[in-house]
Amino acid sequence: MSAPKGRPPALFPLFAAIDTLPGIGPKGRDALAQMGIERPRDLVMTLPANGITRRHIDRISEARPPEIVTIEISVTRHFPPKSRGRPWRVHCADAHGGDLTLVFFHPRRDWIESQLPEGARRIVSGKLELFDGLAQMVHPDHMLREGEALPAAFEPVYPLSQGLTQRMMAKAVTAAMERLPEVEEWIDPQLLKERGWPGFAGALQQAHAPGSPRDLSPDSPARARLAYDEFLAHQMTLALVRREKRRLKGRPTQGDGRLRQAVLASLPWPPTGAQTRAVEEIASDMASDRRMNRLLQGDVGSGKTLVAMLSALVAVEAGGQAVLMAPTEILARQHARALEPLARVAGIRLAALTGRDKGELRAQLLEDLAQGRIDILVGTHAVFQKDVHFHDLRLAIIDEQHRFGVAQRLELSAKGDVPPDMLIMTATPIPRSLALTQYGDLDLSVLDEKPPGRQPITTVMISDQRLDEVTARLHAVLEQGARAYWVCPLVDESELSDLTAAEARFQSLRAQFGEDVRLIHGQMPADQRDSAMADFASGRARILVATTVIEVGVDVPEARSW
Repeated sequence: MSAPKGRPPALFPLFAAIDTLPGIGPKGRDALAQMGIERPRDLVMTLPANGITRRHIDRISEARPPEIVTIEISVTRHFPPKSRGRPWRVHCADAHGGDLTLVFFHPRRDWIESQLPEGARRIVSGKLELFDGLAQMVHPDHMLREGEALPAAFEPVYPLSQGLTQRMMAKAVTAAMERLPEVEEWIDPQLLKERGWPGFAGALQQAHAPGSPRDLSPDSPARARLAYDEFLAHQMTLALVRREKRRLKGRPTQGDGRLRQAVLASLPWPPTGAQTRAVEEIASDMASDRRMNRLLQGDVGSGKTLVAMLSALVAVEAGGQAVLMAPTEILARQHARALEPLARVAGIRLAALTGRDKGELRAQLLEDLAQGRIDILVGTHAVFQKDVHFHDLRLAIIDEQHRFGVAQRLELSAKGDVPPDMLIMTATPIPRSLALTQYGDLDLSVLDEKPPGRQPITTVMISDQRLDEVTARLHAVLEQGARAYWVCPLVDESELSDLTAAEARFQSLRAQFGEDVRLIHGQMPADQRDSAMADFASGRARILVATTVIEVGVDVPEARSW
């Protein structure tokens, strides 16, 4: 008997509206929505981000100011403010005669006198500080009557948005946790035993009630178990996505190899074993009746562009077309220049389309593309435009896919009558395990070899105290005709970090090297970035100051990195 489809009824309370929880009205609902919390389920999975240690003491003299403490006191006298803007002070005493002043700014008289009537005993908890040598507590976190539950010795602190308080959040979380149903364990019992992990509900209970800062650590048993659940759910979701994608019908694209053989024969050196293996994997996928979704990962210089060209030739050999997408106009035109000689050898037509192409030239290019007179198109975001039509698009190749949005990739998929095979390239050096986690719906090809003749990379670490030596060396290599990247981790200087900011370094180097320096970072308009890169690539500028947003794969043979 098959399991019933849909959400089990036991989970219905967790998927109810968030304002069904006590203490959450329209304002609280809107404040939680700002944090992406719309259901009790979301609250259950919103774990404390920090914690507060509250030490219980019997005497004021036991406190070590400034310190968060919990203590029982007697209210002795109120001192309302004598002038506007002054605080309301409440003098109190512990059971041994120690004095403590509670300080409140802008309280309502009826509220504060009802909360702290003279002669009453209260338990207060908050930060105890010294002011003019006297102990005081400004706006206590807790004011409890005798018999009420004491605050925990270690109190969880949740992330908040405007309009929420820790008390509201804690109350809502407690109510949401009461809706957790009893569920069967899905982790292998032996693994639970080996790791010392609690069950799912127990892990959530422990995570929401940490007993010490150690319980907030990612490797604490409760949090480690919940992290495992998250990864497991992620992998199961990706497996389902992969299964559904494999069911998508594609169109077999079987090449005869003649164009690839012509290109390979023209190369000054043979492809690496990794390149050959990757092309075979791609060609095999394209020949099947399932749509290909493959990730090609390889460091800069590993030969991804040749693999992309050979893959595109498979589509052309089968009578179809291919498109290669690049994130910037500079990279698109660079790809076109690099691949044009190979296209000539193969006897096919390759063209480039970027936002720069206008008027009659663009119209003629689009007509040739729609009529099938262009075999391989290299382009930027301009390819996504609605007036770009292919005659028979078989393969779409995306370089540095993280630069393109999901909607844009879907638009590209819709360019053919049948969605084309998809090859995604990245130079990001991610291990296989991480690649399968991040791109788990894709098959993976890795270029783990580099073609012969690649220069070795020398890495040297120099203290920033020796910056003068670095700039002196930079002067020397520029005189020899070289160019240099100077990569900084930040755009602007930050009070929270002493890492070098690109803007500040640019100003410093501009003072020494004048017009030879250009700047590029992710907050600049695209046209300014492209202009700076073009100046550097052409030699009009010889130093490029950049953040890590610098485009991977820009071919500047004269450049060295610093």
